[in-house]
Amino acid sequence: MKSLPFDMPGRFFRGNIHMHSNRSDGALSVDDTVAMYRDNGYDFISLTDHFLEKFDYPITDTRQYRTADFTTLIGAELHAPALENGTIWHLVGVGLPDDFAPPADGETGPGIAKRAWDTGAFVGMAHPSWYSMTMNDMRSVQHAHAIEVFNQASHVSGERGDSWQITDQVLAEGRRLSTYGTDDSHLRDNLPDKFGAWTMVKATDLEPEALTDSLKAGHYYSSQGPLIHHIALNSDNSAIEISCSPASAVKVLGKGPLYTYEHGAGLSQSTLSIEHISSKSPFCRVVVVDAAGKRAWSNPIWFD
Repeated sequence: MKSLPFDMPGRFFRGNIHMHSNRSDGALSVDDTVAMYRDNGYDFISLTDHFLEKFDYPITDTRQYRTADFTTLIGAELHAPALENGTIWHLVGVGLPDDFAPPADGETGPGIAKRAWDTGAFVGMAHPSWYSMTMNDMRSVQHAHAIEVFNQASHVSGERGDSWQITDQVLAEGRRLSTYGTDDSHLRDNLPDKFGAWTMVKATDLEPEALTDSLKAGHYYSSQGPLIHHIALNSDNSAIEISCSPASAVKVLGKGPLYTYEHGAGLSQSTLSIEHISSKSPFCRVVVVDAAGKRAWSNPIWFD
């Protein structure tokens, strides 16, 4: 509950924190990749090229693109052996230092996640459903801030963009992780992987350090289009108030089969009883759905 960002000082900034250029397997140059987002209403991006030997372990320096109304966070998609299914790990590091070292011999996914965490970076577990992470895989990463719950590229390519099912299981075990949506854009002509999901980060200013701190603290929500203006719980966690851009549904979910909802045309305010959730679940989360079926997702809200 303490991480709800809506009453905190500052404003919301729109950003994409998982994306690729031709420094790894993206189609466009760094110049064109940054311009694509800057010119389409984004306040910040983190260019997360694949940190692999075949791409010469890129940490792409995007500081030259920072202006008064647009900024960049230094990042990479980190890899090391291996999930239970044998696939290499995919972990997003945002706010990495320029000299972040390549993986050492024998370094694992949980190990490189800890090393990124120790630099002060935001660490996210990328697209769990896309490559079939198991609960054991998820449990093994103890140094992560968040789970990537929606990935546009995975959604439009292989129908595995939504990772909420395994995320809800992780949350039900008491792991206090945040959740984010992103594009994972590669900007190829044959795949509509841009502008599909983003984070709305509450920060006092558009400075990389402030944005990274807010990401690590969970002071954001994620969206495909709808805006969440405010969420508040009453004093005994028996009711929740949500204000948002016009929606066709507002939903609140807890662990397992616990949920409640309101459907209607042009909903902008919803007050829902959640005593049946707060009495049996350690957390809840909010989903706002607009008339086009686009969603916005709050971070998990913990009741204690």
